[in-house]
Amino acid sequence: MSWKLPRLGLISAAAFFVLDQLIKWLVIGPIGLTIEGDERIVLPIFTLRNVHNHGVSLGFLRADSATSTWLLVGMTGAIAVAVLVWMWRERNRYDQFALGMIAGGALGNILDRVRLGYVQDYADLHFGAWSPFLNFNLADTAITVGVLILLARALLVRDKPRADGADVEKSNA
Repeated sequence: MSWKLPRLGLISAAAFFVLDQLIKWLVIGPIGLTIEGDERIVLPIFTLRNVHNHGVSLGFLRADSATSTWLLVGMTGAIAVAVLVWMWRERNRYDQFALGMIAGGALGNILDRVRLGYVQDYADLHFGAWSPFLNFNLADTAITVGVLILLARALLVRDKPRADGADVEKSNA
């Protein structure tokens, strides 16, 4: 097996990481949501809100102490490393891109947890009083969309075999 640099995956990981950190900086800095709970209504269905997330998705594994924060950093770091290894071994460009989204988002949230002790969330999508999601950030979105791409491709896409036995999509890597 030849090792080929997963350029698309690395580019997507870097892009989502940088964009995530840039948006977080904009929300806290120039936009001025400096105190937890500060908010700015952007659209009738979208509000920017400063939220310090001490847990993971849906509030699970809440890190209320330095020890639990570092355990959470270690656990999410191990998952990020596994995703990067998978990306490095993956030959399909679409899957590399999706894995890059996941890795970039995970690294953005890990950096927050290391620097701040929590993940900086800011996005609140709501419909009147009904809010179908917890507050989130671009990193969370990248992770979710990346996982959905992998699931959709695994469940719905069949690679077409070529005459020489190699998969068409895999040969595009």
